[in-house]
Amino acid sequence: MASNNIEEKVENLLENIIKEIGYSLYDVRYEKEGKDHYLRIFIDKPEGIDINDCETVNNAINDVLDKADYIKEQYFLEVSSPGIERVLRKEKHFLSQMGKKISVKLFKAIENQKEIIGILEEYNSSEITLRVENKSLKINLKDIAIAKTVYEW
Repeated sequence: MASNNIEEKVENLLENIIKEIGYSLYDVRYEKEGKDHYLRIFIDKPEGIDINDCETVNNAINDVLDKADYIKEQYFLEVSSPGIERVLRKEKHFLSQMGKKISVKLFKAIENQKEIIGILEEYNSSEITLRVENKSLKINLKDIAIAKTVYEW
C-alpha cells in the first residue's frame, strides 16, 4: 500500500478524535528510515504544543490505530508539533500561508536558484506564485523538493 494512501486513511481516521480533545491535526507522514517504519502525527493548537499534549494525543489514538490495522508492518508512532518552520505539503498548508513568506527548495534551479524565498501570492493544484523582490515567479508544484514557512527570528 502506498504511504500516501496510508497517510490519507490515518488522517481521516484520526482528525475528529484529535479535534475532540482540543487539537488540530496538521499532518500525517508514514515514512521508512533504514529498516524502520514511522507513523508521524503532527498536531497543533494556538498556544503551541508541549510534551504533555503529545502524550495526551498519543494515548487517545494508539488503540484506535491498532484496531484499524491499516499498517501491516511494525512501526514507531511519533506525535509532535509541526515546529516553527513548518513543511507545506497539502493544499490546506499552502492556503494558510497566503500573503506570508515561505521558502521553496527546488529539484532543479529556476533563474539559477535552487532555493527561493518569497511571499506566497497564489496557489492552485499545479503551481504556486511567489512574489520575489518586485516580480512574480510561478513554480510548478512537481518541481518543489520541499516548501516551508519562514520564521523571522
